[in-house]
Amino acid sequence: MTVEPGVHPRDGFREDSDARVIERSRDEPEQFAALYDRYADAVHRYAARRLGPEAAEDLMAETFTTAFQRRHTYDLERADARPWLFGIATNLVSRHRRAEARRFKALARVPEPVEHEEPVAERAVARAGATGVRRELAAALSELSARHRDVVLLVAWAGLDYEEAAHALGVPVGTVRSRLHRARSRLREALGGTDPTAFREADAHA
Repeated sequence: MTVEPGVHPRDGFREDSDARVIERSRDEPEQFAALYDRYADAVHRYAARRLGPEAAEDLMAETFTTAFQRRHTYDLERADARPWLFGIATNLVSRHRRAEARRFKALARVPEPVEHEEPVAERAVARAGATGVRRELAAALSELSARHRDVVLLVAWAGLDYEEAAHALGVPVGTVRSRLHRARSRLREALGGTDPTAFREADAHA
């Protein structure tokens, strides 16, 4: 294999970091599509779990439109753009707080399927866009404050760690830890002692 001077043999096979993609997109806007290809599905799942599938498509599209418009302000020292993208998505969710709370309360009322009975409830959940949200969890989430719900869902559903969640929300890591501790305590109380982290990607196929 012939290698051009100054080019590492593995360079052609190594995926560029998100930061590199964003940096290139500043002069070549079409390069930003790579970021969409990497994370659109994850952002859509996150949005669907919070607001339902009907709103998820629009929120996902708006997340990437906003990110594209703000790409010149992105901190290129951050190789991973997921916290940035989920931060934008979470901020957009904040415009629909009442709709989100109503959704979780509605899911909490969906009856469990009866054994040996045609799974009508499962279809009802699918129509409501539950995407893996259990009835008990939906009820517990509806009782959390918006800021506590944001933290626990960024960690549990978006898969961010504490530092990434802090970056997404624009708050100190200590604030994330405090809010997450309080949110988990309330969820455990509501769920009979169950660890809410067990719900992480509960239905990854959803």
